[in-house]
Amino acid sequence: MITINDRMENVLLFFIDGLGIGTRGSHNPFEDLEDVAPLAVFQYESTLLPFDGVLAATDACMGVTGRPQSASGQTTILTGINAPAAIGYHKQGFPNRALLDIIREHSIFVQLKKAGIHPITFANTYTQAFFDNRPRWVSATTAAVEAAGLSFNTVPDLIAGRAVYQDFTNAMLIERGETVKSRTPEEAGEVLANIVAQNKFTLYEYFITDKIGHAQDREAANRVLPMLARFIRTLLAKLDLERSTVMLTSDHGNIEDLSVRNHTLNLVPTIVWGKNRERIAARIRSLSDITPTIVGLLTSGSTDGQRD
Repeated sequence: MITINDRMENVLLFFIDGLGIGTRGSHNPFEDLEDVAPLAVFQYESTLLPFDGVLAATDACMGVTGRPQSASGQTTILTGINAPAAIGYHKQGFPNRALLDIIREHSIFVQLKKAGIHPITFANTYTQAFFDNRPRWVSATTAAVEAAGLSFNTVPDLIAGRAVYQDFTNAMLIERGETVKSRTPEEAGEVLANIVAQNKFTLYEYFITDKIGHAQDREAANRVLPMLARFIRTLLAKLDLERSTVMLTSDHGNIEDLSVRNHTLNLVPTIVWGKNRERIAARIRSLSDITPTIVGLLTSGSTDGQRD
């Protein structure tokens, strides 16, 4: 039991698209990479995670036949509703109307806002091009933010240190002509840590891993994964883990098996940091457990009432 006195002051949900728990072998880019903790976790092996993180191997299939997909998996993570079961299949790409309806009603931002938890934020940066030429289909994270009527961070917020881009180095923004400075993984980690410290709940999304997996691009994996690991480790080093809970999770496997272009059926890693990490991790069995656990931590200070 987690008592009211153990309530966390803030929670970060760090979402990484397309990261599964793979087997060892040449198909897995983590096999030969060094300095990629805490991302390198393997099936059938216990892993010593930095900053005393606790791993919860997490079911992304959730009783529905087929390969887990982004739209339904992310909807589940961000609402606590088993979205594939609700619509009857795993939905790829962006949420359809049925998934958007689930997000609008059950978004973690909506739940926290109704409970009076504030401030809450989506740490990612949006460019003006998104608003000028809004795409027909939007991500689950975008829909989750809009459902609660929250504002989006833009490039001026990034420049002021109030936001982080999905490419935390800003290289993609610079290539697109935005006048921003590049960031090292360490600089980005410190910025995100400051954002977390100023909010009760923060969501950060990183999806380059999924793109690399689909492209089966080992060179990109070898370049990106160590930087992502450095980003995460700096973030953890800058946070007060007696006051903050960090939950890192994914929607499905992909980058851990570059022998195929498709998503995998592997369990995904949910890694928990913070003083109640073991009890929190014990509650995470499937993606549908993420939002209820976070809402419980921030509202009642207890995970009582969730499934055992």
